[in-house]
Amino acid sequence: MANAEVLQLDVWKGDWGLPSVDIECLQVLKQAYAKFSGVPIKVHLASNPFRTPNGRLPLLRTGHCTLDTAKDILPYFRTKHSTDYTLSDKQCADVLAYDSLLKEKLYPAFQFIWWIDKKNLDELVRPWYCKALSFPFNFYYPGKFERQAHALMQSLYPLEDNINVIENEVYSEAQKCLTLLSTRLGDRDFFCGQQPTAIDAVVYSYLAPLLKAPLPNPVLKNYLKACTNLVKYVSRISQRYFENEYQTYEKHKAEKNVDRLRRDSESEFPNKRRNQILAALVATLAMAGYALSTGIVEVLVYLLRSRKFIRVSKKKRKRTTKG
Repeated sequence: MANAEVLQLDVWKGDWGLPSVDIECLQVLKQAYAKFSGVPIKVHLASNPFRTPNGRLPLLRTGHCTLDTAKDILPYFRTKHSTDYTLSDKQCADVLAYDSLLKEKLYPAFQFIWWIDKKNLDELVRPWYCKALSFPFNFYYPGKFERQAHALMQSLYPLEDNINVIENEVYSEAQKCLTLLSTRLGDRDFFCGQQPTAIDAVVYSYLAPLLKAPLPNPVLKNYLKACTNLVKYVSRISQRYFENEYQTYEKHKAEKNVDRLRRDSESEFPNKRRNQILAALVATLAMAGYALSTGIVEVLVYLLRSRKFIRVSKKKRKRTTKG
C-alpha cells in the first residue's frame, strides 16, 4: 500500500468488551477484519452517523473514494493483503454460503432481539443509544432503527400479525443456524483453518454482540451459550484481536463488582444492628404480653409484696423485743 494512501474507518462506538456494538461495523473494523488481513487503518469511534455522507456507519475514507457499506468495504479490504487469497475455490464458496446464511437466519433474530423485544429495547438498547448519541439524534436514530426492524419482520412474515408467532419462528431459524455453525466449527480455532478469514469476521460480528450484551431477555443468548465451542470461539477472537477492549472491560467490570460488594457491606452493618435492636424490642414486648396474659406479672407482684411485708414484720418484732 502506498504511504500516501490514508484509510480512516468510522464505526459505531463499542461496549461490553467489544470494539463496536454494530454488526457491519464489527465486520469491517481494523480489529475484526482489517487486522486479520494486515491492512493498516485508522479507526474513529463515532456516535453520530448524521455527519456521514449517507447518514450511516461504517464509513471508510480512502485516498480516492468513500465507502459506507460492509458490502463495499469488505471487497476493498480483500485486495489489501487479505488472507482470503490463500483459500481454495471451495473455501471461497463456503465464505459466500455462510455469509448468506447468517444474513438470512441470524440477522432477523438479531434485529428482533435488539429492536422489537420490548424488554431488551426498553431496558438496554434504547437507553444505550440515547446515552451514546447526542441530542436530538438520541431521539431520532433509535426510532428509525426500530421502524426498520418492524419493516423487516413485515417483509419476512407478511401474512402474520401475531408478534409471538413471529418471535418463535425467528428464534427457531436462528437456533438452527447456531447449531450448524457449531457443527461446522467443531474443535478448530477458525472456520477455515489456523488463520481467520472473512467468514470469521462475519460470524464473530453476529455472535459477539449476542453473547456479550447484557440482554434482559436472553433466550437466544442462552442457546448460544450452550454451544460451548462457539463461546470459546468468541472469547478466543476477543482476547487475541481485541485485547485492549477485552482487558479494559473486564477490569472495569471487576472494579464495579468490588464497589458493589463494598456498598453492600457498608449498608449491611447498620441494617443488621437495626434489625437486632428491633428483634430484641419485639421479643421483649412479646414476653411482656405473654406474662400479662398468663398472670405471671400478678404472681410476681404478690411475691414481691409478700417479701416486703415479711421484712417489715421482722423489723417490728425486733423493736418490740428491745422495748
